[in-house]
Amino acid sequence: MFEIATELVLLLVIAAFLAGFVDAIAGGGGLISVPALLLAGAPPVVALATNKLQGTFGAGTAALAYARAGHVRPRDQAGMAVVSAVAGGLGAAVAHLIPAEVLRMVMPVVLVGIAIFFAVKPGLSDDDRMQRMAPGLFTLTVVPLIAAYDGFFGPGTGSFFMLGFVLLAGFGVLKATAHTKLLNFASNLGALAVFVATGSIWWATGFAMAAAQVAGAALGARLAMRVGAQLIKPLLVLTSTGMALRLLWQFWT
Repeated sequence: MFEIATELVLLLVIAAFLAGFVDAIAGGGGLISVPALLLAGAPPVVALATNKLQGTFGAGTAALAYARAGHVRPRDQAGMAVVSAVAGGLGAAVAHLIPAEVLRMVMPVVLVGIAIFFAVKPGLSDDDRMQRMAPGLFTLTVVPLIAAYDGFFGPGTGSFFMLGFVLLAGFGVLKATAHTKLLNFASNLGALAVFVATGSIWWATGFAMAAAQVAGAALGARLAMRVGAQLIKPLLVLTSTGMALRLLWQFWT
């Protein structure tokens, strides 16, 4: 039934639950699920493709939870979501044109910068602040850049969307998290469509992981909405730092 041994699938299901939980709060779930897939024997392309399959369910569940609680209105964010989906698909389609080594050198620096920003920036709370970029310009510049990055590489996408919403759109931390999930879901969906065409997905394993992702994302979103910035900020710092360390380890090894 599964593409790999059942005991390995069970371990991947546990990893997917943890990834969904963390990703719903602060992003960075791929830090858990992609290495788990690689350790289970998935070739790199299969690991990325299968991760997009299960991650799409997790991001969608988190986005729905935030929408039901009134932290985001999907209708108002529909334009951004469409742009994110198209850019995510384009990013996945041109993945082979971007030297992964270059990204592995640059991304740890960027992620550490994000971690430092959220760790030391005073006044970051769930309250909105001054808007520095109009929604239309944000949709046409920031959204496609981050979504395309998600399609061809991935780690840190949630952190980048969060940073954009907080710094440029003027959102509070919880509101930024809620809006990040819908755009992350859209970029995952766009990239997944490209991976489906390549036939690189472990479908049975991916759907088993997706079920666990849904459960983890629902729990994580519920906890984030209850605690807010007090939980999101430190977890965002930890996940950004963790992703940076993992990328550095990959680069040097």
